[in-house]
Order: sequence, then C-alpha cells, then structure tokens
Amino acid sequence: MAFIPYKGRFKTIYLGMTTSTVVSRYAVASVSSGLLIAATSSTTALSHLGVFAKAIVAADSDYASARKVGVIVPLEKNCEWLADVTATLLSTDSGAEVDFTDSLNINRGASSVDTCMIRDFISTTKCTCVLKLQASY
Repeated sequence: MAFIPYKGRFKTIYLGMTTSTVVSRYAVASVSSGLLIAATSSTTALSHLGVFAKAIVAADSDYASARKVGVIVPLEKNCEWLADVTATLLSTDSGAEVDFTDSLNINRGASSVDTCMIRDFISTTKCTCVLKLQASY
C-alpha cells in the first residue's frame, strides 16, 4: 500500500510539513496552503509533488512542530512507481489515466482527476505507474 520508486532516477528534497499530521511512508505528498499533506482522492495533480520518504506518527518528538520532511521526487520524466490498486486491475489497463483512492492506492475504477497513468500490469492489485506531479507526467 504505497507508491515505491521503481524505475528512473529519484532524489529526496525537504519541504515544510503541516503540523500534527500523520502520514505513511511512500504516501503521495501534496501541497495545501504552502505546506505538505497526504494526497486524497480529490487533490489535484497540480498539488502533487512526490512521495513521503518516511512515515510521520503522533509519537514523533517533533510531530506538533513546524519542520521540514523528506519527499522523494523524480529527476527525469516518466519515472515509474510500484503501486497498489484497490479496484481490480486488468491486463488491458496499461496506458489508462486513473485517480487515487487515497495517498497510498490507485483507484482503477475512477478517472475524474487523472492523477496517474498505469504503465505495466503486475497483478490484479499491483502495477507500475507514472505519477502526474505538478500536473505533468
């Protein structure tokens, strides 16, 4: 349940995080009011930047503090991510633009926001994809 860097070159950058917000490692990072949040099924591709490099939990000593956190971003166009899919993926779905279920999963059955493109079928619940980051592939 995540977007894991798969093919291409990536690097980690550090950006301001919304305080008191829990996120999972490899969840898609989005920007809201100038700070990072976890993406949702309705956040626009324009606000998506990459994926969180590590989990943030309420027990972290700096959980309620203003701080910068790592976000993994692609260094080249069309980098691929290994992703989980919540609606049954078909081998014919390669090339389809789909939405997120949440910050950790693709919803193969929805395509109103078009946040990623399915690249390769692995199984009915897993694929490689290209994320639409800052509204571009």
